[in-house]
Amino acid sequence: MKIAVVGVGAMGSVYAGLLADAGNEVWAIDVWQEHVDAIRERGLRVEGKSGDRTVAMGATTDPAEAGPCDLVIVATKAGGVEAAAKSLEPLLGDDTPILTIQNGLGAAERINQYVDPSRVMIGVAGGFAASMKGPGHAHHFGMELVRLGEQGGAITPRLEKVAQVWSDAGFNVQTYDDIDQLVWEKFIVNVTFNGPCTAFLRTAKAVMEDPVTWPIAMGCGVEAFEAGHAKGIHFSYDDPVAYIERFAGRVKDARPSMLQDHEARRVSEIDAINGMVPVVAREVGTRAPYNEVITAVVKAREATF
Repeated sequence: MKIAVVGVGAMGSVYAGLLADAGNEVWAIDVWQEHVDAIRERGLRVEGKSGDRTVAMGATTDPAEAGPCDLVIVATKAGGVEAAAKSLEPLLGDDTPILTIQNGLGAAERINQYVDPSRVMIGVAGGFAASMKGPGHAHHFGMELVRLGEQGGAITPRLEKVAQVWSDAGFNVQTYDDIDQLVWEKFIVNVTFNGPCTAFLRTAKAVMEDPVTWPIAMGCGVEAFEAGHAKGIHFSYDDPVAYIERFAGRVKDARPSMLQDHEARRVSEIDAINGMVPVVAREVGTRAPYNEVITAVVKAREATF
């Protein structure tokens, strides 16, 4: 299968590297010229939980160079989704599906503004903890699960075909009829850890062990659950506190991606994560003061970058 990965940061590099290593024709498309040049010259190195491999593939900053593909994966950070969506046309054949995989909410809706929404699938990746070691070199600590679903709901033959491609590349993959549930369940734990860890400049473990910061982080997650419940999301649980505590036990040593962004003085995905909770809360009539404050702290710090 010919696959374009648009946005080849840490997670996108893991996707591109494993998919190419499985024999697919992969094109890595990114605006980071040094990264693209390194992939062209030396291949893309992906090391970590899946092993250590360096894989040759196409790499470019211009989607037209890749041409029409059988599958397009949008793996940019949330803030890059709209620009990516505007660039997709040269990659699309008559029936090319677009799989978008981001943290937070709203990526599919932004892509829908520029392409036929019937093309769009949604992915939720969990347990990878990926980072960039340098141009052309990504590392990941795990590869727990990739969850896939159609934007419109039911599992389709094309979704199963895409899932098989991922599975053949070594990913643990599951398909779902209600991908919104999975998006929101990941969203709640992202809200709990990303914004607070960044606001307090602490690891997940440090936030959890502090009796001052942990109730604030938990409050962010509970507000997200209440907004989602009011919106009509069908969660697989009724107690968000117990759900977050179970998840917290698995990520004590984590340094959330948003915290890594601030340590590198990069603007984060705060608007698509904690910043989205007040937006949804206003729509459905709930409140989100914890997320409002955490978002304000993170954005105030970013204004100095």
